[in-house]
Amino acid sequence: MQSKNPSSGLPSPSAIPSFRSFSRFALPRAGPYVSVRSMPWNRGSATRITWSCLALCACVPLIAISLAASSKRVHFTPQYVPGATLRYQIESRTTTIGRTTTPIVNPEGGTQSTLLVHLLVRLDVLSAPSGAGPGTARLRATYEKSSAEAQSDAFDPAQPSIPDQYAHLERQSVEFTIVPGGQMVDVKGFEDVGPDRSVAQSALSWLAGLSVTGGFPAGGAEIGEKWKRERPVEGAPLAGLAWRVESTYLRDELCSPPVGPNGSARQSARAPESCAVILSRFEIPRAGSSRSDATPEDYRRNGLRVSGSWTGSGESLNYVSISTGLLVRSTETSDQQMDYKISSAATGSGVERKAQVHSQSEISLVPASPSS
Repeated sequence: MQSKNPSSGLPSPSAIPSFRSFSRFALPRAGPYVSVRSMPWNRGSATRITWSCLALCACVPLIAISLAASSKRVHFTPQYVPGATLRYQIESRTTTIGRTTTPIVNPEGGTQSTLLVHLLVRLDVLSAPSGAGPGTARLRATYEKSSAEAQSDAFDPAQPSIPDQYAHLERQSVEFTIVPGGQMVDVKGFEDVGPDRSVAQSALSWLAGLSVTGGFPAGGAEIGEKWKRERPVEGAPLAGLAWRVESTYLRDELCSPPVGPNGSARQSARAPESCAVILSRFEIPRAGSSRSDATPEDYRRNGLRVSGSWTGSGESLNYVSISTGLLVRSTETSDQQMDYKISSAATGSGVERKAQVHSQSEISLVPASPSS
């Protein structure tokens, strides 16, 4: 049940679901948005927190790729080896321009903000349950480094510092099980990641790329092949939104080494290897007429009505090692536009959100040192 402003019957701004609930690096205080790599997951058998599975594609840190001797098709089958450890450097930048209008006028409300996030995440494969089928494993993600830089033209002393919340992530861990079909279940440690749920979800949502094999063709893919997928955006403020993604297996090429902080290539003990290069483009349309009712059912039950629009487009380019199946590098850009209003069915007063969000992110596999 959403908390309401007793005078207007509207949800308080902090209770309004926002796009940041679905984003990998959503800007916690500057308006919601979603990411190409989002997906649904479960936390135990109680509460189910859902992200839209969009990345479909090559954002998979542990994908094993096998080539049949009689075919050039590449089959993407997740295989997790107990005891394996990976480290990923994650960088993102999100810029939001827009304003939220409420019945209570706030002349100091922010109109522009930028968030930069820097993460180093260790991924440990704990076990691969026997008899559970391929693609099932118990994993632990540990945030070895976590920091953020936030800039905004507004200041709210009642809200906790965004950099402080990301700093709290450092040395925190979560465990989860990946199951076939693209779900993360039995998540442990989510409550300890951070005091702000939206920040915790944003920092955790990059893990969605671990189990998106359902987006690949069941019979494998070959160079030049395209495949599409569409699924609804779960939990959005507007009903009828969907992800439409088209992925293309572009080519095979040598995996480029990640770039160090000084711009030079990092050295790796491994010999050069080939990568499958996969491009995914997406858009966010809304089913039905632009004048049709956009109210989600849970909003309607709470006496609210929603109208307006939410559109977006973007793409991700992913390099996946053919020999190991590891994600070596992934870059993503997206632009989204929001213009919607949540109003009380009883009073007609409402909260209006207009914003443009531009995001960029990159994930890089950190090469193992010669000693390891």
